[in-house]
Amino acid sequence: MSVWMVRARAPSFIIPITTLRIGNGNGDVKGLRLPLLSNKSWQFQLQFQQRNKEKKKRQNVTISYTNSSSGGDSASAALELEVNEIRESCKMWKWKGQYSINYLVSSTPNSHPNSPPLLLVHGFGASIPHWRRNIGTLAKSYTVYAIDLLGFGASDKPAGYSYTMEGWAQLILDFLDEVVKKPTVLIGNSVGSLACVIAASESSQTLVRGLVLLNCAGGMNNKAIVDDWRIKLLLPLLWFIDFLLKQRPIASAIFERVKQRETLRNILLSIYANKESVDETLVEIIREPANEEGALDAFVSIVTGPPGPNPVQLMPSISIPVLVLWGDEDPFTPLDGPVGKYFSSLPSKLSNVKLIVLDGVGHCPHDDSPELVHEKLLPWLAETFNF
Repeated sequence: MSVWMVRARAPSFIIPITTLRIGNGNGDVKGLRLPLLSNKSWQFQLQFQQRNKEKKKRQNVTISYTNSSSGGDSASAALELEVNEIRESCKMWKWKGQYSINYLVSSTPNSHPNSPPLLLVHGFGASIPHWRRNIGTLAKSYTVYAIDLLGFGASDKPAGYSYTMEGWAQLILDFLDEVVKKPTVLIGNSVGSLACVIAASESSQTLVRGLVLLNCAGGMNNKAIVDDWRIKLLLPLLWFIDFLLKQRPIASAIFERVKQRETLRNILLSIYANKESVDETLVEIIREPANEEGALDAFVSIVTGPPGPNPVQLMPSISIPVLVLWGDEDPFTPLDGPVGKYFSSLPSKLSNVKLIVLDGVGHCPHDDSPELVHEKLLPWLAETFNF
């Protein structure tokens, strides 16, 4: 997803999240208008409609598996998985013998035996359910892994831990080495993309076989050293916010404000081009991990910590195939910003890099417009890895 952002007018922290589309927030579900009797009744009716829709979708997908090809059916709609279904399917892996890391593995009998596994890496504030609209579709042709980075989702949030981009990259490499055990294509969003870039730059093709970057971040937070006048202008304010966040009572008050439903909803509306994706289910997906013990410490460490390696310094050293997908309505890493401009220029400099700009898509393309992402991603995977 992305990192936080501060507005000079009245500091507010922007934490991007995930989505689950059911309706437009006004009581409409595929043309059916439901009475808004109460919040409780409305939630029940939405869930009832969603379960019915999911059952119908699963039946259709089961039929299509028989005739599925190598993943080139880009016109098919995204297969959405229910959040509870994802959570119940997750497993735990012990990293360094002490940290519990939540992960998911999904495949079908039709997964091509010669296709590389895929590892999905979420961004800041997100978790495995952020990929719920992608896992089912990708698993039709691939073995798909997804991971909750340390400090997020259902993974451990150890007290006093100093989070760094390099630490997350090492977690990814260790996961590939100990769990996946095959050369893997890494697919990341925002900060997750940057962690994948760092991992690829530190590894060989024995672990990382390809990269897919969805609106890659320039750093762990907005203090990334990039030539952006907007960041430079705000640096004094960012340093002041860092100072405030290191005062526990102030940090706690700010974090409680960030976790409020209305705050999260406004954040989501600011980063998704598809506003219909912003619903109560989405807000709860983010709020739940944020209420766990250690979430405040993770928030403060990530926001106030070092931004980490810059992708501009790392990409020239990467020779494996790279697909860059970029939503053109991203307010965090815009195409006209330094990171966006750099990645836009890469195909003319590096023959292993392909860039596709996604029109009318925000910061989280895989969730904002999953059908479009699959339309671009699946053919590239099939053509690049020749199966």
